[in-house]
Amino acid sequence: MKFDFDRVIDRSASHCTKFEKYAGQDILPLWVADMDFQSPVAVIEALQRRVEHGVFGYTLPPPALVDVIIERLQRLYQWRVAAEDIFFMPGVVSGLNMACRGLLDQHQAAITATPVYYPFLDAPSLQQRQLISLPVDKRADGFHYPLEALAEQAAGNAGLLMLCHPFNPIGRLLDRAELTEIAAICERENLWICSDEVHCDLVFDGRQHIPLAMISPAAAMRTVTLMAPSKTFNIAGLGGSFAIIQNPELRARFKAAGEGILPNVNLLAYEAMLAAYRDSADWHESLMTYLQGNRDYLYSALNALPGVTMHKVEATYLAWLDISALGLNNPPGFFESHGLGMSPGAQFGDGDYMRLNFGCPRSVLEETVARFRRALKVS
Repeated sequence: MKFDFDRVIDRSASHCTKFEKYAGQDILPLWVADMDFQSPVAVIEALQRRVEHGVFGYTLPPPALVDVIIERLQRLYQWRVAAEDIFFMPGVVSGLNMACRGLLDQHQAAITATPVYYPFLDAPSLQQRQLISLPVDKRADGFHYPLEALAEQAAGNAGLLMLCHPFNPIGRLLDRAELTEIAAICERENLWICSDEVHCDLVFDGRQHIPLAMISPAAAMRTVTLMAPSKTFNIAGLGGSFAIIQNPELRARFKAAGEGILPNVNLLAYEAMLAAYRDSADWHESLMTYLQGNRDYLYSALNALPGVTMHKVEATYLAWLDISALGLNNPPGFFESHGLGMSPGAQFGDGDYMRLNFGCPRSVLEETVARFRRALKVS
């Protein structure tokens, strides 16, 4: 089946966060991490069938969805999990906060590497815990996880590592050597791990995502793995995700942190998650081909411009642009004045960068590049 990712869909009347920010302005919304493509037909049809039923009472996780997740993890990663290891939640961000609340004592700190998805920076303080931020190692060949700094800080009062893998916003897919060292440090210093792996199905160039919990049995016993089909199948607004926790004690502490606060997953989210994972593999395959083409187009076009550097994205549909050479006092304002609405790097921990979402039709990216050229006065 052919899928039309080139189709431009008018989202202006859908009350979506991404477009509402710039409503009535000639600014391309290239910020929030959802895509501008229609979700898979199988997902849409599953939702329509459920809506036609007409009764929307409290709903338990469908056994078929649990079975699909178990089969998928085994097939993709040779990861054997049991039904009781899976805990459903309305969003991954909830999981970050529950980990800080439930796995850290009041005097303990959470560690994360920056720049990183900003809820990682917010979660510890929201739960009255400390945060230790470790800047990534910037090298000629790209970004590397700050392993030496992690080893040093883990020996202090830290009790939790919050890992973003694949790494939003820098687009890195951590390799086995890095993951092995991270797991070893956490084992040696007795840190829990909360690994956000929501972008695990958005990996380019034939690379293979490796769940942190798969590094060793010991790593699995100290890890909360957060996953969801929301980013991959463009169903983020439905609010469905899950945690995989194979240590019963860890699972009990994590779940207890959300009691009385965490709402149940929406019944439509369950339907969408099942249809996405079970019935939408062909759509996903075509999507990845299209996104890789978008990435390659943007990489060539932006790196040809003065003052902008884009590293090759290994995973996610998010480009991390180094604009430090432009010497801008207000990078977001400058680009918005030229019709480009990107996420400011300062939000993630590095103001020398901007994040650009390339999960959109190619024509939108072509207009994006044209606006970059005008902004930078390139003829």
